[in-house]
Amino acid sequence: MSWQSIIVDIFTYGLLAYSVLLFSCYIFIGIYSVGEVKNHLYKNSFTDYRQLASASQAPGMSILAPAYNEGANVIENVRSLLSIHYANLEVIIINDGSKDDSLAKLIEAYNLYKTAYFVNEQIKTKAVRGVYKSRNKVYKKLIVVDKENGGKADALNVGVNIAQKEYIVCIDVDCILEQDALLKLAKPFLEHTKQRVIATGGVIRIANDCVVEGGRLVAVNLPKKMLPRVQTLEYIRAFLLGRMAWSRLNGLLLISGAFGAFDKEIVIKCGGYDHHTVGEDMELVVRMRRYMEELDLPYKVGFIPDPLCWTEAPADFKILGRQRNRWTRGTIETLKMHKVMFFNPKYGFLGMVSYPYWFLFEFLAPIIEFVGMFFFIIFSVLGLTNWRFFIGLLAVVFTFGFLYSVFAILMEVLTYNQYKRRKDILKLILTAFLEPFVFHPYVVWSAVMGNIDLIQKKNSWGEMTRQGFTAPKKPN
Repeated sequence: MSWQSIIVDIFTYGLLAYSVLLFSCYIFIGIYSVGEVKNHLYKNSFTDYRQLASASQAPGMSILAPAYNEGANVIENVRSLLSIHYANLEVIIINDGSKDDSLAKLIEAYNLYKTAYFVNEQIKTKAVRGVYKSRNKVYKKLIVVDKENGGKADALNVGVNIAQKEYIVCIDVDCILEQDALLKLAKPFLEHTKQRVIATGGVIRIANDCVVEGGRLVAVNLPKKMLPRVQTLEYIRAFLLGRMAWSRLNGLLLISGAFGAFDKEIVIKCGGYDHHTVGEDMELVVRMRRYMEELDLPYKVGFIPDPLCWTEAPADFKILGRQRNRWTRGTIETLKMHKVMFFNPKYGFLGMVSYPYWFLFEFLAPIIEFVGMFFFIIFSVLGLTNWRFFIGLLAVVFTFGFLYSVFAILMEVLTYNQYKRRKDILKLILTAFLEPFVFHPYVVWSAVMGNIDLIQKKNSWGEMTRQGFTAPKKPN
């Protein structure tokens, strides 16, 4: 046997073994998530959220919403936050040195005035230029903070310093929340008495082409454009299957920065959000978990399958590439900062399962896929490719990915069924078929570029241009 054949065999069977291991994990995650979703729906059927909505004893929640150049949506978004059904609530909008008219719009729309407000700087941040409150008592829950630009993590830390409630809810200001979102998000903090719930998150859905009126989502529509639609499918897969399974295992490493609730005391003890990483949401969750593990304190990071938050997804490849590049860099930075946990039994399930999974299948997967394609091209040019094996493996990978997506769509239909028209479900199935050709290669390339940018020490956030939400049509 020649050395070329040995290299080809190592590459081929190594790729096969990795694929089998990855598929096995996905199958387990898909099956395991079903039980958690069923359990949540069963328990939820006995919950009267109206009592929690009006109860003064409900956990205090401080919504923190950083805003940078969000003038297109900021008024609608704040109106959405202020309309949430929850008694013990404050809404803190942090204007992170916006260069557009975001602050001016807020001052005018909510009749704001600059007030003398004591900021307890438990976490060091960029300077606060002013704290604003409304003269209108209807908006007494609203606090608007103007600060020097320091990035999302710094803005959130300012919010943590200002927040008066025991739990902080961090969201992107461009998100639209369901009216009962906080009621459902507060429930895990009340249910677990033996374990301290340090964080919990909910399902994020895509709002492109949905109808928003007065800060409320009034009609759910499947995105018309292909790119937001494939992200709709991706989010259903990730949240309804992946995160539900990891929540059931108590191995969740990520609460989406778009919408998540945290125990403020633990956040402060851990030093708040780290502004040295672009993946501050994941890094904070990992650091909080590591803190609890090292102190040997019983805890849980929860997750709710209810669609609680709607956000605008990138509608063009340029913006999508920036987003996925940033996600990749954030993942790598977090794994690097907490590498001591890698297969470390001291950290229990977190160190032996959760961290290795993220390293092997979230970080390495796009690299292995890209390198695999590179070597496949070289082997093909040299005439070393086993075409029967390659086509067979490609067919298996494609079929598995398609069936896994169809399973996620089925779970969506049987549970929350946000897209009720039959043609929308058919469009999602067609999207699952087209995803490997239209969407996936670009995401892999963006992840590879994220690795390259990290090596070159490029740490820019990347501007996310918003198109704004769809307003209801006015009658003629």
